[in-house]
Amino acid sequence: MKNVIIFAANGQISRLVEERLLANDPDINLTLFLRNSQRLAELANNNDRVTLVDGNLDDTQAISDAMKNQDIAFIGVVDHESQNTITKNVIAGAKTNGVKRIIECNVLGIYDEVPNEFGRWNAEMIGEAGLRTARNADKLLEESGIDYTTLRLPWLNDRNDLNYTITHKDEEYVGVSGSRKSMADVVVKIIENPDYLKNDSVGIADLTTQGSDRPVY
Repeated sequence: MKNVIIFAANGQISRLVEERLLANDPDINLTLFLRNSQRLAELANNNDRVTLVDGNLDDTQAISDAMKNQDIAFIGVVDHESQNTITKNVIAGAKTNGVKRIIECNVLGIYDEVPNEFGRWNAEMIGEAGLRTARNADKLLEESGIDYTTLRLPWLNDRNDLNYTITHKDEEYVGVSGSRKSMADVVVKIIENPDYLKNDSVGIADLTTQGSDRPVY
């Protein structure tokens, strides 16, 4: 069995990941960490593969306790906290408990890799402070010594398709938008094969939205 903990487990991408893993991967146990575990009570009902944990992402001890015996951690939220407490807490918990793999959501544009008018607009919308904290979260993971993947997400939509292209660090970002279902697909692939996109910061977006000046919904 593989043990996976999902932080911010009630987020939209997290929910899609959970549904996929529970439906298709009987050898994966899930620990779902969120502020109000009753929101996911239906996933735990009569399912011994699901453990619910009430906790806050600024609670260092709660995070460390929840990470005991875990193999992979997925942070389903972007760390825009001014001191990057979320990322620091998860890294500390991973080191304490021997967790070997972290996946974290982030935003596009942290390397000035998004071109043209959309890149300018994206930077304006996220703001200097948001980009700075997002960039530092990626740096903390890269320097942690733990195998990681940073997911630089596009502007998201709820299209019911799997349609995305992946770019790597130091490559120009391709696309402006993508479906949450596509983002969840990448997370599931990493959980199923932890060597996939290991120690990389990747951009993910729908190729067909390339060249748009604004998000495509």
